[in-house]
Parts: sequence; C-alpha cells; structure tokens
Amino acid sequence: MSTITTSLPRITGLLVLEVRKSNPNGDPERESSPRQRPDGKGEISPVSVKRKLRDIVLEKEGVVWQTIKAQLGITADDEFQILENRGRDRASIKKLLEEPGFPAFKKAYWDARLFGNTFLEEAGPDTIRAGVAHFGVGVSVAPIDIEFSTWTSKSGVEAGKDRGMAPMAFRVVKHGIYTVPFFVNPNLAHKTGCVELDVKLMLSLLAQIYKANPSVSRTMVEVIHAHVLTHKSPLGSVSDFALIDALTPRKLGDASKPSESLADYKIPTWDEIKNTPVRNGASKKFSDCCSEKDGYRDYAI
Repeated sequence: MSTITTSLPRITGLLVLEVRKSNPNGDPERESSPRQRPDGKGEISPVSVKRKLRDIVLEKEGVVWQTIKAQLGITADDEFQILENRGRDRASIKKLLEEPGFPAFKKAYWDARLFGNTFLEEAGPDTIRAGVAHFGVGVSVAPIDIEFSTWTSKSGVEAGKDRGMAPMAFRVVKHGIYTVPFFVNPNLAHKTGCVELDVKLMLSLLAQIYKANPSVSRTMVEVIHAHVLTHKSPLGSVSDFALIDALTPRKLGDASKPSESLADYKIPTWDEIKNTPVRNGASKKFSDCCSEKDGYRDYAI
C-alpha cells in the first residue's frame, strides 16, 4: 500500500477588503472606472490581485520584500524572479526550457511555480498552465457608489492653454467592503515545482498587497482580514462554499444600499466562526494573515 505524502497544504482563504474613496480595480472598458456589476456591486479581477503580489516580489530593493525575505529565511533572490514582467528576455527564458521537465525554469520563477503560466507553449508536452494558487473574483458585499471628480493642472498640456483640466478623471468608490476568495490546491505542485515556501511567501504578502502598491486613485484600500484555513486532508476536509459564506461580512440595514463606513457591516467574530464547519476536525490550522501573531485577530466592532 502506498502512502500519500505532501508538504504542500490545501488551503481555502478569504480576503476582506475595506475601500474608502479609492478605486480598487479599474475597468479599461469604462475609462478605468471602478469595476461594477449590473446589480450595482463592485468587482475586483483575480489578475489584479496576482499582479500586486508579483509587483512586491519584483521590487527586490523594496522594504516589504526585504522584510518578508528575512522573516522567511529566503537567501536566493534569483529563485524568486517574476515571469510575468515587462521587458523579459524570451531568448534566455527559452534556454531554460530546453531540458526535459525544465527544472531551471521552475527554480527561477516564483509566480510560474505558484500561479502557472501561459508562456510555455514552446516547451512541449510537459507544459502545465494551471497553477497551485488561484484567486476568485472579488465582489463587494453591498452595491457601491462611484464618485467622479474633475482634476485640474496648474500648467497646461495643450498648446495655447495656460492650465489643464481632466473632466471626471478621478473615479473612486465612496465606501465598500469586498471579499476575494483564494485557494491552494496541491494537486499540480509536482508539475509546477511549487513548494511550501512559495505558498508561505504568498500568505505573508497578502496583508501588504494594497499598502505596498498605492496609486493616485488607490490610496485607501486595506486588507482587514486574510482568513486562511489549512485543511487536514489534501483532498479538502470542509466545503469551500460553507467556509466562505461563514466568513463573509453582512451588510446591516438595507442590503441594497451602499455603505458609508465599516460600522454598516457585521463582521463575523471568532466565536461565530468556530461554530461553522471549521470545527469538527476539518482544519489543521485556522488563522488570519493580518494578525501580528500567528492566530486569529478579531476586527469585529
């Protein structure tokens, strides 16, 4: 009888984000207005979350990478390169694909090990595009109000004008609480080369994804919870849907109206969460990556 062993855990997680006067994810088809569904709720695309994780790791001289790197004991920056990066050298990458199984490629690129990639069309039958870590579509708990403002510039950019004006250039969500589900499935780790350190790095960066990637229209977005359930079984030991539903904040009052502050929501407390399927032996570990210490940190008000 064979024994199944894996050092890579199966994880179900949920990010809970608060947005204040910011654009968490612009829609290029709507002049970069905050993404919004027909029902009025806001959206955050999975690729935008992964892009922020990649950008932190790409910034090797940045304080976030340097701090997390020291905490995790990472010594080789060249083993945490980013494949999905502007200016990548296709010729040098192609050389890494020449050996069967392309071990050098797997060793070099953290995001390829973790998320999979679409770069390997030329690598032959061993290619794998699906990764180990997956983010779902982020959706706001309640509908959102989008605020539009015209910005002006003291110096003009058009010939013959002594000042500039950008009508409706500033497009932000007044307030919102968003949830973004994420998952780690170890099934394809043997093909992508993903190891436990790769996952630990992702989890360590979750609280920083918006703090470390601010922009003019994204100054106030914060991850207030990064819930992580590590399943006892690599096949999964609790329903992902049941867990996500239990962790999702609830809008108080009229759920069809946008919120004005965090006080408009009921954030699940630990006492409530422990009465969900998390108990009954389903979990090796349940934690919040926004905690200063390992374990659950209660942000409920």
